[in-house]
Amino acid sequence: MKPTFPLSDHSDGHRFFNPGGDTESRGLLQVLRWRMRGGRVTWTRPLAGTVFAPPPSVVPPGHAAISYINHASFLIRLPGGVVLTDPIFSQRCSPVSWAGPQRVRPPGISLADLPRPDVVLLSHNHYDHMDLPSLREIRRRHAPRFITTLGNARALGRLGIHATELDWWQDAAHGPLHITATPARHFAARTPFDRNRSLWAGFMIRAGGGQILFAGDSGAGSHWADIAGRLGPPDVALLPIGAYEPRWFMAAVHMNPAEAVEAHRMLGARCSIGMHFGTFQLTDEAIDAPLEALAVAQRQAKLAPGMFTTHGFGETRLYGIGVGTQIETSV
Repeated sequence: MKPTFPLSDHSDGHRFFNPGGDTESRGLLQVLRWRMRGGRVTWTRPLAGTVFAPPPSVVPPGHAAISYINHASFLIRLPGGVVLTDPIFSQRCSPVSWAGPQRVRPPGISLADLPRPDVVLLSHNHYDHMDLPSLREIRRRHAPRFITTLGNARALGRLGIHATELDWWQDAAHGPLHITATPARHFAARTPFDRNRSLWAGFMIRAGGGQILFAGDSGAGSHWADIAGRLGPPDVALLPIGAYEPRWFMAAVHMNPAEAVEAHRMLGARCSIGMHFGTFQLTDEAIDAPLEALAVAQRQAKLAPGMFTTHGFGETRLYGIGVGTQIETSV
């Protein structure tokens, strides 16, 4: 029996869609058209980067320590607990271990060195965001709480993971942590037969009087203003800036850096951190193109230094959150 979901502006009860227009045009013919046209810049493996200090075991009140692991994986230590987002430690983001996009640099924090998370957030079921081998090992090592979107609990249950499913705007609490699923403009699929049978989302994480938005994967849209209007501006927004070329194919589901800067503005975020770049080559742009384009977009938007930044892989910075704090970017 196929699962049923609440009827809403983004679900017909069996499948999910983006309000105001879907991504069904991204079918097999369009994929073939994209791949046959060429234009992909081949990534070269980057030189070994800076080795950063491990994440702190405690944070002062009114602060969050945010560590960038890779892709969309962050470790966020708040006064009320530790949150891990979309963890992927596998060599490939693929249904098989011998084919598919292969990482070009190791995780900034290894799975063996990962501090225990209290909560793992899973934004949607794509292989680069819901990596089952990583999740199986995290469950075995740490037994955290798993929170995801509608339609994903069944797949996670096969790993022995009991996951809490959320629809957009639904809440879950874990001790002092309060988490709300937020809209995103994307799609879901793990096979040719399950397209949009599960939901995609971001998550607003509230603790210690402040809040951090993990945006998941998303194209541009008015939902950023909706999030700010309903939940308030985030102190820090974690926004995707990569996997955006060619635009005729990717614009519906992936922001480019200029659109990420606009999302930052619409959210009213005090500070934003770029993600979803430099780990797996999923699209056509060069490995450094997202960082270069982000620098241009920031200058054009006249953002103050540090308002939209990126971390090195494995780098931790301390951010002030909540009323009366100042955004900091110290290690």
